[in-house]
Amino acid sequence: MTLEEAKRYLLQRAKELGLEAELLFLEDRELSLRAREGQLEEIKEARQGGLGLRVLAQGRVGYAYTEDLSPEALDWALEEARENALLGGRSAHLPSGRALGEHDLLGEGLSAPLEAKKEAALALEGALRQDPRVRSVALAGYAEREIRLSLASTLGAEGSYRTGLAGLMASFVMAEGSSLKQGFDFTPSKEFHALDPGRTALDLREKTARLLHAKPLKTGRYRAYLEPKAMAALLGVLAQALSGKNALEGKSRLLGRLGERVASPLVTLLDDPTLPQGLASRPFDAEGTPARPVAPIEAGVFRTFLHNSETARALGQENTGHAYRGYRSALDVAPSNLYLKPLGNLALREGVLVTEFMGLHAGANPITLDFSLQALGLWVEEGRPQHAVENFAVSGNLLELLQGVEGLGAELAWYPMGSSAFGSPLVAVAELSFAGA
Repeated sequence: MTLEEAKRYLLQRAKELGLEAELLFLEDRELSLRAREGQLEEIKEARQGGLGLRVLAQGRVGYAYTEDLSPEALDWALEEARENALLGGRSAHLPSGRALGEHDLLGEGLSAPLEAKKEAALALEGALRQDPRVRSVALAGYAEREIRLSLASTLGAEGSYRTGLAGLMASFVMAEGSSLKQGFDFTPSKEFHALDPGRTALDLREKTARLLHAKPLKTGRYRAYLEPKAMAALLGVLAQALSGKNALEGKSRLLGRLGERVASPLVTLLDDPTLPQGLASRPFDAEGTPARPVAPIEAGVFRTFLHNSETARALGQENTGHAYRGYRSALDVAPSNLYLKPLGNLALREGVLVTEFMGLHAGANPITLDFSLQALGLWVEEGRPQHAVENFAVSGNLLELLQGVEGLGAELAWYPMGSSAFGSPLVAVAELSFAGA
């Protein structure tokens, strides 16, 4: 069957069986190219996709999926979802739906020929090697991802969209004398033609070179300046505390704090799935709730969790349109484009400029929001970075960090993580604890 035939068939069968059903079809295509020593070393392309069913039977929810769209496989998936609901499903409901339209958020973004993408990977590696301090290039390449999603339900939801992104990635070692540093980054864009291998290589080399000849940092409490990459990583941790699903399970430190001031008045945290060039923009969520901007934290005050229909109903709050699931998974919550609103009121003074955190999964607790993370950085004095610092860890609590924000830069930088994207300007924090020499 075609996808349209499969959707019509399943919806009709569900109605005949007296079931409410929601169908989510997801197709994911990934391409990666790697260059090594002036030659294209690797080309990989992978596709996967399938149809996920969420079914309500006697008021209980069950899930199943199939990657085969034959009538036999569709019948099996529908029956499997119904049995899962009756055997162990929790009480739930499906939201009423509406026509959502067909949307192309990618356009011609990835339409360049494969040859041009090969040249971009080779050009990136060549540009990295132009600096004699670059001793080895472990990875230089191009990657892209395209996602097609289609949603339909017996309650009237019907819509689809296409999205994706491209990016240049590199990992290399830079050395000067006895000092060595490894550089790694991924530069994303919605448009292949917006990528510039030469400029990306120059930026990566400069960011890594500034960390050479680092000096030990003495243990103490210092003013901290978090570069966008470092702050975006922490926002990925905070996003878990903003999840209505985690709140419902008692796994959020923000539970019971709606309406309270949890951050500096300078802090406004926005999630906007409607950003025109947003890396994780979408017209609707995994339940068909239309996308709209939401401010979980506004001028320091905690306003809302991010919700799907189930978490919103269970907690007696408004659905924010943040339902997420893959075709194989159950309903969850995830942000889209989550970012700190820039202000442009930041000036460097004395302190530590943190360029990157390491070991985030092991060193940051998404429930308590405590963190203790190894980091790289620069010592700032007289309004500018003076030299690199190393062998230190930064520790604290993420809510306390947000309460200490005293300045925000003017420009956002974005970093994709999983199905979401996190954006931040440069952030100044009054004081953090640094454990060093």
